[in-house]
This record gives sequence, structure tokens and C-alpha cells, in this order.
Amino acid sequence: QVQLVESGGGLVQAGGSLRLSCAASGRTFSRNAMGWFRQAPGKEREFVAAITWSGVWTSNADSVKGRFTISRDNAKNTVYLQMNSLKPDDTAVYYCAVAASQLSSNPGQYDYWGQGTQVTVSS
Repeated sequence: QVQLVESGGGLVQAGGSLRLSCAASGRTFSRNAMGWFRQAPGKEREFVAAITWSGVWTSNADSVKGRFTISRDNAKNTVYLQMNSLKPDDTAVYYCAVAASQLSSNPGQYDYWGQGTQVTVSS
């Protein structure tokens, strides 16, 4: 059974940093792109960042460019999201997901999802 477990969320002041982790189990995803999405109350789920299986190529939403960095460790079957210079607008539940194959910002291209971790940024 495939399972994705996010961790690292919490409450932080504006300007602070958090590092999210997503550990995958049940199978190896070293050949799949992986991504992070977020959903704030009353809003649709939105793309944050994605990374190819090799880790060479990444994609970031405009709203997080220069502040968030996605990375992965295939040996640990884990993907990370380093979030710096956090803003109150970054408050949301953050989800990691495994793509069917290639890098994508479309949530419909992702097959497996974690349960999410709450990130709250106070002003």
C-alpha cells in the first residue's frame, strides 16, 4: 500500500522558515516526478513546486519563487520543501504528491497524495 506522510509543518512568524518533508512508502518513486501543493481555507488546491525524478529540473509557482526550494533524496524516498521568508499568505495545508510520470503543475497529473501538514504564518 502506497503511503505519503508529510511532516514539518507548524506555526511560524512572518519572515521565518520551515522545512517540510514527505516520506513515501509502499513502493519506490525514484522514476517519478514529485510535487508540493497547498490549499488555504475557501480556496482551491494550488501548485507550489515540483521536481523531476533525477532532481535536476524543478518548477516553482511564481508566488514562491526565490523563497521556496524543493529537493529530493531518492535513497530515502523522500521529498523536501524548504520554505524561507514565509508570509501570512503562505498559510495553508501543504500536500505532497507523486506524479504519474513527468514534471507537472496540474494536480490531475498526480496519482498519490499525502494527508497534508498545516503551515500557519502569523503576521
